[in-house]
Amino acid sequence: MSRRTLTFSIFRYNPYDPEFEPRMQEYVLEETPRMTLFTALTDIREKLDPSLQFDFVCRSAVCGSCALLVNGRPRLACRTRTDEIPRRITLHPLPFFRLIGDLSVDTGSWFAQMAGRVQSWVHTTRPFDPASEEGRMSNEQALAIYELDRCIECGCCLAACATAHMRDDFLGAAGLLRIARFLIDPRDQRTDGDFFEVVGTDEGVFGCVGLLACHDYCPKNLPLMTQLAYLRRKLALASLRPPLRWILRQIARRVA
Repeated sequence: MSRRTLTFSIFRYNPYDPEFEPRMQEYVLEETPRMTLFTALTDIREKLDPSLQFDFVCRSAVCGSCALLVNGRPRLACRTRTDEIPRRITLHPLPFFRLIGDLSVDTGSWFAQMAGRVQSWVHTTRPFDPASEEGRMSNEQALAIYELDRCIECGCCLAACATAHMRDDFLGAAGLLRIARFLIDPRDQRTDGDFFEVVGTDEGVFGCVGLLACHDYCPKNLPLMTQLAYLRRKLALASLRPPLRWILRQIARRVA
């Protein structure tokens, strides 16, 4: 089987150089067996253009730093094989995040700010005793928390999100997933009302328009759709007055 010739059209721009205007630049490579976009970009930088900027760390879909738009869709470069896509490949940096240069964006600053906004730590009034036994939880609880902790902060969900494109204060699926992780943690002593104060707004769980592209393009197949529905029900109930909450709970129990 003959090898394909791949044509890459790559976005080039240095926002820190006033003389560097945004443009698309083409590169041609011969496809190799099991070539990934990460491999192709490395070949371009090493053999054709050492000025090309893109990010990578782990090459195994753990760090999330190589996320970019591949023919308009957010994907990880290290997990995308060239034989899975057409031979003409257009690459852009992820939208929504601050551009560093070419295909490189600053996701770290946004995720650090998000962690502060959602108060991403276990809230407890219990004093810390280093000599005490470690707190215990059931295997089911631990596995549920682990499932939500698998987010690699690649930013693909935000790049695919219509609301995030319209407003930069939106927490997006990544921020809402972080809240859901602490909501199910038995060590966190916050009430549903406390969580409502953090994300029960248009910038939080009620700002989502429900297109769920975040769920479609998450490279780790996280349960974003399920968690969004869970948060909406939980926090909508928390916003109601106590008597009405009690009535709705009784109705739900009878229906179930």
